[in-house]
Amino acid sequence: MARKNLLAGLVDAAEIPQADVASAYPMRGASKSMVRSLDELSRQAEKFLEGETVVELDPETVEGSFVSDRMDDDREQFEALKQAIAERGQDTPILVRPHPTADGRYQIVFGHRRARAARELGRKVKAVVRALDDRTHVIAQGQENSARADLTFIERALFARRLEALGYDRAVISSSLAANAAAVSKMMSVTERIAPSLIESIGPAPSVGRERWVELSLLVGKQANANKVAGIVGDSQFQALSSDERFGALFGALNKTGKPVKKTSTTTKDAWQTADKAVSAQYSNSGKAFALSMKSRNAGRFGQYLADNLDRLYAEFLAANDGKDD
Repeated sequence: MARKNLLAGLVDAAEIPQADVASAYPMRGASKSMVRSLDELSRQAEKFLEGETVVELDPETVEGSFVSDRMDDDREQFEALKQAIAERGQDTPILVRPHPTADGRYQIVFGHRRARAARELGRKVKAVVRALDDRTHVIAQGQENSARADLTFIERALFARRLEALGYDRAVISSSLAANAAAVSKMMSVTERIAPSLIESIGPAPSVGRERWVELSLLVGKQANANKVAGIVGDSQFQALSSDERFGALFGALNKTGKPVKKTSTTTKDAWQTADKAVSAQYSNSGKAFALSMKSRNAGRFGQYLADNLDRLYAEFLAANDGKDD
């Protein structure tokens, strides 16, 4: 009976607040800085195609990228794309590179759905072939997707996680996603708290933005909710819902208060020392307060240098974080 009560009203709980339904993820507040740069990103992505010869390739010789950037829940959009290509032809070529290990084959940098549509239609796929290293490959792939702005927050977060797993640093990840360090950090925190299998069960949730995913991750991260999550996700009613509805159902079941979920403040402590041991520091960070103390022979001079340059350092901090002061 407990399981039955847990799932009571599941479809009703799937309703997502109107603020989340009003527009797709890339257009909401947390991502406005990314939207403002879409034109620039589009130009950067197009540079990979400019001045290059467009060839027609057998789609059977073309393989997907070595890192996935999309979840498999876009059948309706894909069918619309395939119909458009069937009627008008392929307007924009895809970008591929020679396969790094297989002669006569290619690896997609961007344009996976166009290649898939060509394959299902039984026609050649128009492509630009460029020799790119892995780093340039992932940056071009991420920027092209960001320029089109049709990846949801959680798809972008999973892409970031996969790049990190492949050994790419935060600078490459930030560049590929057109996101600053703080935004990438939030993406990582969500994918750390929510298991990949649970994210796949929910799907891309196109109407759900960053802050709602952060709130869900805090709820899912509570050990007391583990059994409840498993029961909800395993139910056939849940699986029959759309991706947005699945998110809403899980969020509603875990957040009975209806209030925004806030992360519990925790203080982190760490230490740092220069290579020459002339300055050693200890610091603590609670989110609202940051305390730093230094000692050793250059501590006084270095501390004064920091004090004298606080205005400049803060201006650099704001620039790195798109001028946000929160």
